[in-house]
Formats: sequence, structure tokens, C-alpha cells
Amino acid sequence: MQVNKTASNEKTSVGRPRSEATRRQILSATIGLLQDKSIQGISIEAIAREAGVSKATIYRWWDSKALVVIDAFMENHLVKTTIPRDLKPREALAYHFESLVEQYSGWPGRLVAQIIAEGQSDPSILRAFRERFHYGRRAVVREVLEEWKVSEEIPADTNIEILMDVIYGAVYMRLMLGHAPLDEAFAESHIAYVYHLLGID
Repeated sequence: MQVNKTASNEKTSVGRPRSEATRRQILSATIGLLQDKSIQGISIEAIAREAGVSKATIYRWWDSKALVVIDAFMENHLVKTTIPRDLKPREALAYHFESLVEQYSGWPGRLVAQIIAEGQSDPSILRAFRERFHYGRRAVVREVLEEWKVSEEIPADTNIEILMDVIYGAVYMRLMLGHAPLDEAFAESHIAYVYHLLGID
């Protein structure tokens, strides 16, 4: 009977749900470290120490430091770059684009650039970034653009996939190459020019 009780306790321990408070604590600690350090400059040990948890706790939920960093970025980024659904597609898209440029002009942008750079030597990092962040955000933007096309304000033959790359590709080009600033003037002029190309001045 004692053996069965022990086995039951172990099963309960293994299956217990994550603590949301601990998860947020870990992600907050990661964001704090990344304010003035690069991804290469922090470690799981440093995150654990800053969060006041064990390394085992982190590894129980994330397979690598890169995944912790990606989730920490998302936790901070998504709430600051919303796509308002109470606005018309044109206004919602402009709002999102301008908030994205604002975020990427600071340390979140530097973090994204580091993730993309790390992904060149470790494809699993780039794949995780696409799966955890990029595809989800792209799906939301696609939904807004499809609604816009249905409204007939933009041409019915608009290729939504290419349009998304035209709009957002410029941000990533400036982010990675640094040939021109990511600032308010760029955000306003770029989205206005895209709208001009769509014939909706």
C-alpha cells in the first residue's frame, strides 16, 4: 500500500500545472536582464538567480534559453502592439504599424535582431520565433487585410500575402541593416505611401 501511495504522489507532482505567477516572474526577470545585456550575455543560471527559482524549474517549462527569451519578448511586446478591432481596417493597420515601429526602435527591436541573427546559425531558434510569434501576428494582420478587401476599399485582386511583406518588410530591413531610422516620420510616410500604392490616398 505504501508503494502505491508514493507512486500516486509522484504522479501528482509530475502532473501539477504551472504556476502562472512563477512563469511571469521568470519572463520578467529575463526582460530585466535583456535591458542592458545581449542574448549571448545572459544565461539560464542568471535568469534563475534573478527570478529566484531553480534552473530545473526553468528547464521544466522551456527547452532552451532562446525559448525563454522569445516568450519574454512576446509577453512584453504583444500588449504594446495591439491591432484594434473597433477601428476600420485602414486605421487599425496604421495604428499597429506605428506602434510596431515605435517598439522596434528601442531595445525590443535590438532583441528581435539578435534572435534573427542567432537563427542564422541555429535554424531551430528562427523556427521557434516563427511558430511562437510571427505566424500568429501575421494571421491577425491577414484577417484585417481580408476584411479590408471585402469592404472593396482596396482592389479585389490585392495579393494579401505580398501586401503584408510590402508593409512590414521595410521595418525588418531597417532593423537588420540600420541604413535608415525606425522613427515616427518613417512610420507615417511608409504607411501613407503603401496606401497611395493601393489607390486610397
